Amino acid sequence: MVHDRQEHESQEESLLPTSERDPMARGSGDDEHGEILAELRSHSTDHSTEAVLDRSMSTGGEGPRYRVYKRRWFGLMQLVLLNVIVSWDWLSFSAVSTTSAEYFNVSESAINWLSTGFLFAFCVVSPAVIWILNKGGPKPAIITASILILVGNWIRYAGTRATNGHFGVVMFGQIVIGLAQPFVLSAPTRFSDLWFTDQGRTSATAIASLANPFGGALGQLIDPFWATKASDIPNMVLYIAIISSIASIPSFFISAKPPTPPSASAAQQKAPLKQTVMIMVRSVEFWLIFIPFSIYVGLFNAISSLLNQILEPYGYSETEAGICGALLIVIGLLASAVASPLTDKYKAYLLSIKLCVPFIALCYLIFIFAPSAPSISAAYIIASALGAFSFSLVPIALEWLVEVTYPVSPEMGSTVCWTGGQLVGAVIVLIMDALKAPMDAVPSFNMKSALVFQAVLALIVVPLPLCLGLFGRDARNRRLEADKGVGGGDD
Repeated sequence: MVHDRQEHESQEESLLPTSERDPMARGSGDDEHGEILAELRSHSTDHSTEAVLDRSMSTGGEGPRYRVYKRRWFGLMQLVLLNVIVSWDWLSFSAVSTTSAEYFNVSESAINWLSTGFLFAFCVVSPAVIWILNKGGPKPAIITASILILVGNWIRYAGTRATNGHFGVVMFGQIVIGLAQPFVLSAPTRFSDLWFTDQGRTSATAIASLANPFGGALGQLIDPFWATKASDIPNMVLYIAIISSIASIPSFFISAKPPTPPSASAAQQKAPLKQTVMIMVRSVEFWLIFIPFSIYVGLFNAISSLLNQILEPYGYSETEAGICGALLIVIGLLASAVASPLTDKYKAYLLSIKLCVPFIALCYLIFIFAPSAPSISAAYIIASALGAFSFSLVPIALEWLVEVTYPVSPEMGSTVCWTGGQLVGAVIVLIMDALKAPMDAVPSFNMKSALVFQAVLALIVVPLPLCLGLFGRDARNRRLEADKGVGGGDD
């Protein structure tokens, strides 16, 4: 049976290195994490672990052996596609806020609610996201997101095609899509934990998570060309709906989980939800990551939603604002493409976090003066730097949170952090909109006060992540220790 199984999987990647040590013994200790690990070990009913152990005995008793499968890339790419689409949907109207306001005959503040309502919808459905990812894994979450994306996009199109555009119907469709976002934005850490080894998890999380803002970049860059005048809005929404529909279909064909786990930590049964909540609430490290993560994600969501309104009072066009938004995201993706593999290799989570955070705050401070600079180049440069540090931070922070809270299931920390970011982002958008200067200001409707508020908020939270690992706190990589106990090789 073992021979037949290996022959059947001959197209899959080779077996990873092994070891005879027990990973759970290293994770156990006097602290609460160790106690929970010991309890999980003694009461484990995890059949994947048993299968791996059985196979190791039948192959000479060399110890548990783990495998990664090529099919994981199909699931990862589908997660990438959905994150691209859902973010593009989010910023569909923000990228052309002036044109959209003209088409629907509403104010730009009303258009901002299309973005804000989307973010609030994320928060509403987050408890269901945690439950589905915890009990069913990534596939049910991905399928749920696909259905919501399909339905929401065509509701939006119906609303734009109604006579003179029906803003309420469009808002409803936007909220439906907003309900889909947490299912795919919170899934990457769970997916990478289920399918990848410690040599590829951070990169996999980065690829899937950062596909989300990449979708926003596409919206910022493409939508102004599709909607050059108010009457183009219905066609723009139609094009996005067609692309969204095509991208959603493959979700039904991805694998639910690998036949065997890729690592010792993936094989280990995760803490039940009740114990998970206890670990998270009592973990100082969780709060030192959660608070700045929520603030910086919220600030990024706000500046992405309002970039056109920030630059337009100074004479810049929607197209120039779109290019600035695209640079914010594309340069960030390129920076993360370098930072994530390096973190996978050297495991320098804390160092990376402590390097990125001060520079992110500095970028928000300098951006106060970018819109009023003599050239749009200043906004382009600062936005590029902000994107580089922000995007490098996101997957590293999420993966380190999984490490330090192990054996908490990965979706718990990521969902809570992303929910915090969406909620804070929605509130910041409302505050920044309220801080917009009046018509008689110079220039009219400028957002300098809003940018000052943004910078102050970014600076206030800098000390929190800098305290990680200090004052005798135990901030070791618990999941990595479990993996090293029984091998885990190159992905």
